[in-house]
Amino acid sequence: MAKTPTDPTWLFAQECRFIAGTMTVEALPPPGPIEVAFAGRSNVGKSSLINALTNRNSLARISRTPGRTQQINFFDLAGRLVLVDLPGHGYAKVGRAVVKEWSKLISAYLKGRPNLVRLLLLIDCRVGFKEPDLALMDLLDKAALSYQIVMTKADEMKADEIEIARARLAIQLERRPAAHPEIIVTSSRSKAGIDQLRAELAAVVDRS
Repeated sequence: MAKTPTDPTWLFAQECRFIAGTMTVEALPPPGPIEVAFAGRSNVGKSSLINALTNRNSLARISRTPGRTQQINFFDLAGRLVLVDLPGHGYAKVGRAVVKEWSKLISAYLKGRPNLVRLLLLIDCRVGFKEPDLALMDLLDKAALSYQIVMTKADEMKADEIEIARARLAIQLERRPAAHPEIIVTSSRSKAGIDQLRAELAAVVDRS
């Protein structure tokens, strides 16, 4: 019997609930439905994007202070897909020892999670890749874990400026073996690109 494609409108209208948060590898929840992780620098808008995707205002905590997400948070979407919010990299008002522990946790999660099928690396349209982003992509390339670039805060730039920024990122991705070729441009404020990203994630569910 042929598998019915997942309707992204239906999927993202379903209940999405927080199921776990952990700061240690030992406390990771057991693997269940497929997972898509969200990563990016601490002020890139990860929580805002997760809230926009799921039509919630406060599912993922939004803070004016970068670096407030200090654990890996898991959100179950209709038992079909788990959205994973990773601690932001590149900025945090915490000690080096804590940042080192975060790095170890994230690395262990990315390398050892059997049901993790893709990572979305969020990049501020106005900023482009920074050193922490490049370091994470190096790790993902070595681990052969598929990742896709999602540009955020598109409402902060003009359309032609966004296209130039996207073209620059695309050139840098050409030699990266684990990078998905399509870059999605989004804005949590204007909702630009949100339906496209929902459709992409629904397709990931169908393929898994």
